[in-house]
Amino acid sequence: MQKKFIIKILCLFLIFLKSEINAYENKIVVKVDNEIITSIDILNEIDYLTFINKDLKKFEKEKIYEISKNSLIREKVKKIEVLKNFNEMKVDEQYLDAAIKNYITRLNISSFESFTNQINKYGLDIKDIKQRFTIELLWNQLIYKKYSNSVKVDKELIKKEFQQTNKQKEFLLSEIVFNVQDNENIQDKYKLIENTIKEQDFNRAAAIHSTSDSASSGGILGWIKQSSIDPKINNELKNITINQFTKPIVVPGGFLILKINNIRETEKKNNSEKEVELIFEEKVNQQLNQFSNIYFNKVLKSIAINEI
Repeated sequence: MQKKFIIKILCLFLIFLKSEINAYENKIVVKVDNEIITSIDILNEIDYLTFINKDLKKFEKEKIYEISKNSLIREKVKKIEVLKNFNEMKVDEQYLDAAIKNYITRLNISSFESFTNQINKYGLDIKDIKQRFTIELLWNQLIYKKYSNSVKVDKELIKKEFQQTNKQKEFLLSEIVFNVQDNENIQDKYKLIENTIKEQDFNRAAAIHSTSDSASSGGILGWIKQSSIDPKINNELKNITINQFTKPIVVPGGFLILKINNIRETEKKNNSEKEVELIFEEKVNQQLNQFSNIYFNKVLKSIAINEI
């Protein structure tokens, strides 16, 4: 009798717990036009962002929540615009796999299987990761279609400069990209960001303040060849050294702060044509990223975002 009573109590508890979980899952937090973001979406985003940027675990819960919510809003904005320009949310599987493989390499994960096992430990689904990459790849295709003719990169000049020396300097960089609203002042905004950098660190400031896609990984850009960097930005980098950061640099779509994490010199490889091509591609991608920020800000202004 007592055993049956205990089983009944356990069943009632499980039913109650399930209803509580379902209620939590169904809670809408933000509406981005017709797209919704639920509280469970944000919890999943927190898991994803802490997976790719372990430093986020050191943030206050409220700050992690805010960063994750803003990350999802950014993704929804891109998804809405992508659906306006493509017939379906789909990319070639080989193209998708190559993008994920490149991403896994940047995370220093040995294989796709290892990546899958790790995200499973965070309660993440590979299908959701692929959906995320699909949106980003289609967004990049859209940006290329709209702005490729506006990209100005002189390959002959790159080749000429490349042949002038046997060594090349590279910077390990992090970035913060930000905008100033009509009711904001550039000096005040920079001071706010600067204080966050000094009180916490650059990576955390990027996660909090940056509007770039790199914000989710703490603003880290990786190793960038000096020869591929815009001359105006190169001039700013000449004024700082390792562990220092620039003043705000005016770039298309907003302002840029760069931090030098490290500097190295590498010997140029024998295959100069391949090296020149890589530098050319980096320069093209940098300009396309700037156009991406401009276009995103434009799209953002046309979308209704309502917090529930």
